[in-house]
Amino acid sequence: MAHKIILDTDPGIDDAMAIFFAFQSPDIEVLGLTTVFGNVPVTMSAQNALTLCELAGQDIPVTKGVGMPWVGPESGYAHFVHGEDGFGNIDFPPSKRELDPRSSAQYIVDMARKHPGEITLVAIGPLGNLALALRLEPELPDLVKGVVIMGGAAFVKGNVTPVAEANIWNDAHAAEIVFAASWDLKMFGLDVTNDVPFTLDFLDELEAKNPKFGGFVKKSSQFYVDFYSQDRDDRVCFFHDAMPLAYLVDPSLFEFTRGHARVSTDPLNRGQTTVAPEGSTASPLWLEAQQIDAATKVDHERLRKLYVDTYSY
Repeated sequence: MAHKIILDTDPGIDDAMAIFFAFQSPDIEVLGLTTVFGNVPVTMSAQNALTLCELAGQDIPVTKGVGMPWVGPESGYAHFVHGEDGFGNIDFPPSKRELDPRSSAQYIVDMARKHPGEITLVAIGPLGNLALALRLEPELPDLVKGVVIMGGAAFVKGNVTPVAEANIWNDAHAAEIVFAASWDLKMFGLDVTNDVPFTLDFLDELEAKNPKFGGFVKKSSQFYVDFYSQDRDDRVCFFHDAMPLAYLVDPSLFEFTRGHARVSTDPLNRGQTTVAPEGSTASPLWLEAQQIDAATKVDHERLRKLYVDTYSY
């Protein structure tokens, strides 16, 4: 039976690759896309999600969600990574489809109530929509099957600051709320996503297997490759956001460390995700924290094969 998911996203080049992967996989049923600020402003995020759905021929709800961090001023955006349009400046024509009128948080709550115990929330951007959904429906952890996120850095350095990964750093207070909730949460952070560089022949393979989706990913990724190839001898990019979806299809790809997790919200360490492995501490400040499963290893070759094979469907 296919996994029912709501995909919470901020498209974004690697978001686009992940969204197409989810649409293509016979093991995943995407109920809707909920959008959030992050790589780009939330209005652009929502527009890009509509455009990806239209390109893919997917008639599913797309909602616009949180546009600001839970605490603090408006975020800066990663246009230097994803381009001014979020798609690598390829001037792809935007969809004229309409958004679902509900907020992203309300849509999450409505669908969780409609399908209790069946939906996995897959969050590949900042976590403001999930935090707000928890405020709207405190019983949400009991209504969903689980939560898988792309974000954080358990045992490696960050990519925005020495300790923080971008999705968590962008809305650390929201992440703190999400990590503290009593649901089954699995984190796919830089421990695994930065461990798998994809070379240009991977983009060629995606295009060859699926000219529409793979061609879009290859074209939009040229800007992304330029960013990631600075100060390297080879040209590569990283498709962070597809990993939680790959886990749903084949959990055996990953190894995890289970532990108590906290998100820092102080100015210096904002967005740091610290995981204390089971049995490593007796401090009440840590033992009171919820436990999560942090992905720490991934099978590179099998992951790449899964991506290519899924684009072939």
